[in-house]
Amino acid sequence: MSTWTAKRFWKTAEAAPKEHGYAVRLDGRPVKTPAKASLIVPTRALAEEIAREWDAQEETVNPNAMPMTRSANAAIDKVARQHAEVADMLADYGDTDLLCYRAGAPRELVDRQAAEWTPYLEWARDTLKVHLVPISGVMYAPQSEESLARLRAMVHEMEAFELTAFHDLVGMSGSLILGLAAARDLRPIEDIWKSACLDDIWQQEQWGEDAEAAQEAMRKRAAFFHAKAFLDLVRSPD
Repeated sequence: MSTWTAKRFWKTAEAAPKEHGYAVRLDGRPVKTPAKASLIVPTRALAEEIAREWDAQEETVNPNAMPMTRSANAAIDKVARQHAEVADMLADYGDTDLLCYRAGAPRELVDRQAAEWTPYLEWARDTLKVHLVPISGVMYAPQSEESLARLRAMVHEMEAFELTAFHDLVGMSGSLILGLAAARDLRPIEDIWKSACLDDIWQQEQWGEDAEAAQEAMRKRAAFFHAKAFLDLVRSPD
């Protein structure tokens, strides 16, 4: 029986220790992913949060109200099976990182980008030993192979659950460095998100808010914050 049945059939959801991690059980029966793999997660904290999502379901199961379950499914069914490809795709952001492509004008925006983004690049240089060079304009300018190789190695070191969260930290921000800053708790997640949205915030200040753009920004913000919460649970000490 698929655990993604439309109707609730269980009374109790609970986390349970399992070899190499923790399972989630519904009335003693283990939850399976959509691809029928065992849903085993690396930490008790994550398993308990997933169990709470299942326990919160009422008569009809709503997968959209189960974000931690969805991310765990993605880690098992998708990312673990194509880890190298996902890691390479995310590492490629380093060569076109948002923080490196600066406006040439107006002066206020130039100064704001420098004040907000340069400290992240300095952190990457000093802490990660990665030197990315900012440029003015949108024409592609390659970064050093040595720096890109270091970034690639960092991304490939992440296991599947970490990489699943990192996918949205990078994809929603458009920046490998901001993704790493979020993953390593460099600043509060709200501050990092505002750094990622600096250009959009500037445009809103100049021209006002566009309803459709605002809705898309809210979607991305929710995905970014969820990714950070998922990563924290994945790394939670048992």
